[in-house]
Amino acid sequence: MFKKILIANRGEIACRVIKTARRMGIKTVAVYSEADKDSRHVELADEAVCIGPPPSKESYLVADRIIAACKQTGAQAVHPGYGFLSENEAFSKRLEEEGIVFIGPKHYSIAAMGDKIASKKLALEAKVNTIPGHNAAIDTPEQAVEIAKKIGYPVMIKASAGGGGKGLRVAFDDKEAHEGFSSCRNEAKNAFGDDRVFIEKYVEEPRHIEIQLIGDAHGNCVYLNERECSIQRRHQKVIEEAPSPFLDEKTRKAMGEQAVALAKAVKYQSAGTVEFVVGKDKSFYFLEMNTRLQVEHPVTECITGLDLVELMIRVAAGEKLPFAQKDVRLDGWAMECRINAEDPFRNFLPSTGRLIRYLPPAENDGVRVDTGVYEGGEISMYYDSMIAKLIVHAASRDQAIARMRDALNAFVIRGVSSNIAFQSALMQHPRFQSGKFNTGFIAEEFPKGFSAESLVHEDPLLMAAAAAFARRRYIDRAVRTSGQLRGHERKVGNAWTVLMGGKKYDLTLTPTGGGYTVTHDGQSCELRSTWRLGEPIFRGTWNSEPVCLQLERLGLRYRVTHWGTQADMMVMTGRAAELLGLMPEKPKPDLSKFLLSPMPGLLTDMPLKAGQEVKAGEKLAAIEAMKMENILRADLDCVVAEVLAKQGDSLAVDQPIVRFA
Repeated sequence: MFKKILIANRGEIACRVIKTARRMGIKTVAVYSEADKDSRHVELADEAVCIGPPPSKESYLVADRIIAACKQTGAQAVHPGYGFLSENEAFSKRLEEEGIVFIGPKHYSIAAMGDKIASKKLALEAKVNTIPGHNAAIDTPEQAVEIAKKIGYPVMIKASAGGGGKGLRVAFDDKEAHEGFSSCRNEAKNAFGDDRVFIEKYVEEPRHIEIQLIGDAHGNCVYLNERECSIQRRHQKVIEEAPSPFLDEKTRKAMGEQAVALAKAVKYQSAGTVEFVVGKDKSFYFLEMNTRLQVEHPVTECITGLDLVELMIRVAAGEKLPFAQKDVRLDGWAMECRINAEDPFRNFLPSTGRLIRYLPPAENDGVRVDTGVYEGGEISMYYDSMIAKLIVHAASRDQAIARMRDALNAFVIRGVSSNIAFQSALMQHPRFQSGKFNTGFIAEEFPKGFSAESLVHEDPLLMAAAAAFARRRYIDRAVRTSGQLRGHERKVGNAWTVLMGGKKYDLTLTPTGGGYTVTHDGQSCELRSTWRLGEPIFRGTWNSEPVCLQLERLGLRYRVTHWGTQADMMVMTGRAAELLGLMPEKPKPDLSKFLLSPMPGLLTDMPLKAGQEVKAGEKLAAIEAMKMENILRADLDCVVAEVLAKQGDSLAVDQPIVRFA
């Protein structure tokens, strides 16, 4: 067994590998860019080596620097994690030539299966069902349009080396095929250094289901059941679960056996994933093979009881798999929510900055948090937006959903925006809960994007009562510490008015054991809690039922968050509420004549000039953030008065880019 390994990655996956290596008694080496010098994976590793500037193409993607770090530290093997060099054939081969073990498949397997075009040809030779398409690299947008017409719209335009939703577009007409080809090519070149693009038929109403497998150097290969990955937004996975609520045992077995046959054809060693698109009649077609560890691997670990990172390390060290196909278990149900630094209320734009508060839910047998961040750390613009992976495991799917909802309630993130509210909304959606969804679920259910109106709390009185509970506790403390004269003590009344979202709740709070009896419109409820002032998590009971919500004091307001719904409330006496209603509102500034940057990022394209006329729908600018290209378009016909930023500028959120006449 290895004595020391290097992790050629960053963030949560680097921390994940370090955790298993430490348990196995293996020392670890972290590599880091200058932007990651204070990162969690650097702190956790036994040693750490800086490999370059923040951009990944100058650090994490430079094989020579990683190999030099191996030689410097004496690392015998490299675990690549996912992304970066994890599916790079040349990197795997270089390591082998240098006498360093690659904890992953052999370079010839990566070459055969890691390339989407080559893997589709191999799948055809192995008589695996494949989707109709053009499997050769395409050179021009015009050629892409002609090929798309022959296949028939809609088509999917894919970068051959793509992954993680990058370098991928769906086109429904000639214009979208032309633009999609160019965008895919640009994203692929920037993210993967490979701009080859191909096109295939887009199967409507598909489910995305993948088979996890593991193979060794002794000819053994088994599949570890499936993962349902159909809940996606812009082709990026949002929620994963295992098993799939759609598959039956017969289909699971057929898909698993095909995946293993394909892997054996290329003498596959290590963990890998074969992805399929599955139709509503349970017909399935090969999509691609990911020759690496997947982001969503924890759900497979939960239902099988296996540690995939440990198996990868042992296989790379030459050991045989310690089990056969018949030994693979399927225990209960697991789900994973990707917690990302993005604002779901602003079309999921990236959010960067410092994590002022970071309190993930407590881990136990049913809750797991894989993360690479810490409170006070920074979410950088240079890398992807993942903050953490929240994983739950339970006996049934319904229980897993309930456990995930509770865990999301207890996940505190401040300083950057996160998608927790969106994840909570998905967990509550009837269609998700029924398991009757496909990859179009989010686009179909949220056609106008995600907004506060998408979250309607089933019991707003609970949120109003929690705010009043907090206000009453703060007033009680103020009274106790105000130095009042004996005989002239201020008495705290029980009547409070809560203003929430244009609605008014007149409440009476009567002290009772450990809390208050809350009365509203003749209805009485019991809210009890040991919550202390300033705590972000409010735990207690509401009418004897356990409740967990987040509560903050923001000046004169109280912010309550529960099941994804966030409400800012003012709590005051009835008279104060009456007087507040007489106060004039301050008008908002007119920003309609400015194009503001919707996110922090790099301005990669600024085609406008002063005096230029722009038509609705035309491109105004392109901003790159967290490895994704975002194109800003005009909503209306307009004329450019002044260009306020130039190509290459680093933009802050809401920074003016263009002023219109």
